[in-house]
Amino acid sequence: MQNTLGPQSRPGAIDDAPVVHLVQQLLEQAVALKASDLHFEPYEKHYRVRMRVDGELREVATPPMALKDRLSSRIKVLSRLDIAEKRLPQDGRMKLKLLSGRELDLRVSTLPTLFGEKLVIRVLDSAQAQLDLTQLGYEPEDLARLVEAIHRPHGMVLVTGPTGSGKTQSLYACLNLLNTAEVNIATVEDPCEIQLQGINQVNVQDKPGLTFAIALRAFLRQDPDILMVGEVRDLETANIAIQAAQTGHLVLSTLHTNDAPSTLVRLRNMGTASYNIAASVTLITAQRLVRCLCQHCKERVALPSDVLLKAGLPPGCITADTVEAFSPVGCSHCHKGFSGRTGIFQVMPVSADMQHLILREAGNLELTQQAQREGVGTLRLAGLRKVLKGITSLDEVLASTRYGA
Repeated sequence: MQNTLGPQSRPGAIDDAPVVHLVQQLLEQAVALKASDLHFEPYEKHYRVRMRVDGELREVATPPMALKDRLSSRIKVLSRLDIAEKRLPQDGRMKLKLLSGRELDLRVSTLPTLFGEKLVIRVLDSAQAQLDLTQLGYEPEDLARLVEAIHRPHGMVLVTGPTGSGKTQSLYACLNLLNTAEVNIATVEDPCEIQLQGINQVNVQDKPGLTFAIALRAFLRQDPDILMVGEVRDLETANIAIQAAQTGHLVLSTLHTNDAPSTLVRLRNMGTASYNIAASVTLITAQRLVRCLCQHCKERVALPSDVLLKAGLPPGCITADTVEAFSPVGCSHCHKGFSGRTGIFQVMPVSADMQHLILREAGNLELTQQAQREGVGTLRLAGLRKVLKGITSLDEVLASTRYGA
């Protein structure tokens, strides 16, 4: 592996052989482990490096405190940041070139803390991204609902969930399915995490004033068929996206809410008119990521049926006093019994009855009850189904979801 930005990429670059070697080694290790983030963390009496693998942080190194400032400077040089500025946060990017010739994008963020600068490197590896909707973990009926919604000529499809729940990857998988020579697709993101051939992608840039709203307005003058907005952050962006959905465009975007029904309330609370929400939003997907049990060492266990009933599994799904499931063990192929992650999803089409509730500004409880009447399951139920299939563990699902949602 080789950096495209070398130690002499600009005046004042840090050319300290031990530090250069350590940074290179840590980046190589992160790629090998398929880590999503590296954390360089200074404390009063020690310094540590952690990597997020399958959503879980692991400590991988404890460099000497004497290297703290040199590590920070080395990473800032590679990402073209100001090494003299240590009082304010900074954001930058750099590229890594693997021995195979493949390049990785790395996003760097610095933050002044009590004992020095903390740095976080996000690994944006397009080659590792799963862009096949059928491989993300959707149940067949939910996948059919989603595919039908994204093939409509207009309307808005929203993907919701917390940071790190795989929302962007779901949108990219949708775009990958829709990406043909017959349609004009444009995206505005902060930042563009995966580069897709044939799609016009724009990075939000705050300093020159290129916001989501400004980029969206420009897109509408570019004869688009499909628009993807990285995140609906404010009323202006929401209104422009909804206007696009009502004027013959398919709009895909994300929002931060706990489940699908609460997304409709969130849009209304942002100031979006209820009649616009009802007329434009066609489907909402809420999602989480859960760790998968290692297929080499997972262990069969008998779960009492009352435990699963208490967790939220409907009585009709249980026909015996105990249910066969699996628990993590741990082996050389995995980390603590888990390897990789999969999605659990709540897919909610916005039906005519749901539109009536939106128009009279119904609350989250009414919307949730209507969704359940229409056969929309909860995230907890989606996770429990994966427990019964032996894909993940009950504890993992309980930790990732809440009862009734």
